[in-house]
Amino acid sequence: MNRFLFCLFFLTLNAIGFAQVSSKYSISFENAVHHEAFIEATFSNLKTGEVEFRMSRTSPGRYALHEFMKNIYSVKVTDSKGNVLKTTRPDPYSWTVKEHDGTIKVSYILFANRGDGTYSQIDETHAHLNMPATFIYVPSKAKDGFEITFNVREDLYWKVATQLKPVSGNTYAAHDLQYFMDSPTEISSFSKRSFNVDGQAINFVLHHNGTEAELDTYFESVKKVVLQEKAVFGELPNFDYDNYTFLACYIPNASGDGMEHRNSTILTNTRSLADGGMEKNIGTVSHEFFHAWNVERIRPKSLEPFKFDEANMSGALWFAEGFTSYYTSLILCRAGLISPEDYIKGLTGTFNYVWNSPGRQFFNPIEMSYQAPFVDAARSVDPVNRSNTFISYYSYGSMLGLALDLSLREKGLSLDDYMRLIWITYGEQEKPYKIEDLQSTLIDYAGTDFGNHFFNNYIYKSDMPNMKQLLNNAGVSLTQDKTKIDFGAKVKNGVITENTTMGGSAYNADLENGDKIIKVNDVSIDKTTDFDAVINRFKPNDEVKIVFERFGETKETTVILQASNTYALSLFEANNLKLDEKQKALRDAWLQAR
Repeated sequence: MNRFLFCLFFLTLNAIGFAQVSSKYSISFENAVHHEAFIEATFSNLKTGEVEFRMSRTSPGRYALHEFMKNIYSVKVTDSKGNVLKTTRPDPYSWTVKEHDGTIKVSYILFANRGDGTYSQIDETHAHLNMPATFIYVPSKAKDGFEITFNVREDLYWKVATQLKPVSGNTYAAHDLQYFMDSPTEISSFSKRSFNVDGQAINFVLHHNGTEAELDTYFESVKKVVLQEKAVFGELPNFDYDNYTFLACYIPNASGDGMEHRNSTILTNTRSLADGGMEKNIGTVSHEFFHAWNVERIRPKSLEPFKFDEANMSGALWFAEGFTSYYTSLILCRAGLISPEDYIKGLTGTFNYVWNSPGRQFFNPIEMSYQAPFVDAARSVDPVNRSNTFISYYSYGSMLGLALDLSLREKGLSLDDYMRLIWITYGEQEKPYKIEDLQSTLIDYAGTDFGNHFFNNYIYKSDMPNMKQLLNNAGVSLTQDKTKIDFGAKVKNGVITENTTMGGSAYNADLENGDKIIKVNDVSIDKTTDFDAVINRFKPNDEVKIVFERFGETKETTVILQASNTYALSLFEANNLKLDEKQKALRDAWLQAR
């Protein structure tokens, strides 16, 4: 009998990864119509003395604080026999219990109504769960096993989709807190498609109001993206349990987002497949799946392990997020989902945003990455000057990826091969990297002079590469129209609506956000006036008198209009220029399918 019990215990541990289960949850959705879930948590194997349990303040893939505690209430705490336990609250996020019998049971109600990659949403269409936003946990049991039972609404035909390991029925497990918190779950009447790549299943779960035929068509595009991204690295990651799952919600009550996880990703959008989603939603698929390599396994040391009780900061986001952003549209081009013309045209906005931003004089890409806790869906009420001081590390890194790729191709190399070497050296072994490691790997791949030049000028400093030459090598024209002017401010209904651009025409004339423009020379401006049409009648270096109102007082200033710095990118063919053989070969190697 003892041998039988031991074997049964051993098999149970083996089923969830040889971890002692100390955290068990049950979640029910009877009051889904009011966005509530009822959760029961049992924490066992606790040592004598004070025990802390808490809500997370952050979520994997997000770097700012989100304070999930604000959405739970009706908290009740007992021991294993149902005796009510006395708790204390040392801070807004946690409870402590001193008197217990080795087990603490906690029940509470969760309110959840934001369906995206960070929060949870519960209603009668689905239960969309991000674990940090949903479940309390005991930090001292972070390395023990976790088990959860989802009590689905059978009357709504709900099913469970998650990267958690199945145990039985609707019960799932994780080997520790990090994996549990990194495992979003979609519970709904979803549809599912799968295909096999080298013995692993790539699953696409879709909760939407469309047709099965629409999903079939869309899934063909998903497959093309997966295979082109695999071609960059030469192989898929070894997904846990040989499964990777896209968790997509394209429904009216969702919020647009995408969030990567170890063996899954969340994709949310209000745009349906029938209403443009076939083309416009696929970019998020491309971005998030690339993260299965870059971020999830090619992992910055600064994010390992992820902290749930404080903001997470990394100086490597220009690479982790930015290089992933560079590949997002490039993969769509290689997969034949967008044309080379559209790909090049699509670079224009990001190119201008990055290289014309005054923010480069304040922060290099590493320092821009440090800003993530303040910008990554973070909330604040005080005005900021980010339009002049900050460049998104997604965008900055994307343009650095473009610059590095074209610089390497000038030498007969490629960013693909560099990323593959990073993968083999760090990602495949799941060895977290530091920024110096990225530099040393580039030196190993492309030489000391090249590697040091790129990092010393464009990563540790914020210089701009010679993009005109690099793009020309691929038969792409980079031009500026210096006959046009740039006012340096956005004006709507006669009012400047954002901070004026540092060093620009309006800024130098001491115009500022909120100023109401009354006259431009002798032309009166009101809510019905097309201000852009008025100001664009002038030429660079023209002096224009502006009468404006600020804080109820009428003022006057002179604006010296500067020439526009806006860049245009286009293929040679659009400008009736011919590619030579070298340019064609480089472009084909860059943009064509692997």
